[in-house]
This record gives sequence, structure tokens and C-alpha cells, in this order.
Amino acid sequence: MAETVGSDMGIGLAAVFTLLAVGATGAMFFAPGTELAAWGFAAAVTAGVLAVSAVHLYWD
Repeated sequence: MAETVGSDMGIGLAAVFTLLAVGATGAMFFAPGTELAAWGFAAAVTAGVLAVSAVHLYWD
């Protein structure tokens, strides 16, 4: 059986936060060993948590 989704908000938010996480990893890649890399890691982890949360909260 196919599962229906009542709202696309969960998918959209997950996509946005995933793109933010991927962008934040650029800071870790281009500035290794600096404070900017640490902030990039923090942003990537936070965006990843928010992406997973959006799927769980808005997926019907």
C-alpha cells in the first residue's frame, strides 16, 4: 500500500535544513582546525537535528 502524506511541510523543511547542513560542512572543509570549522560543525549538527525533527513532526 502507498502511504499518503498530509502535508509537504515536513519534506520541505527537511530539505532546507539538509541543505543548510551540507553548506555548513563547507566551513569545516575549507577551514580545518579553526574556530570557523567548529561553528560549521555546530551548525551542521543543529541543522541535521532540525531536519530529522521536521520529518518526525510533520509527516502524517
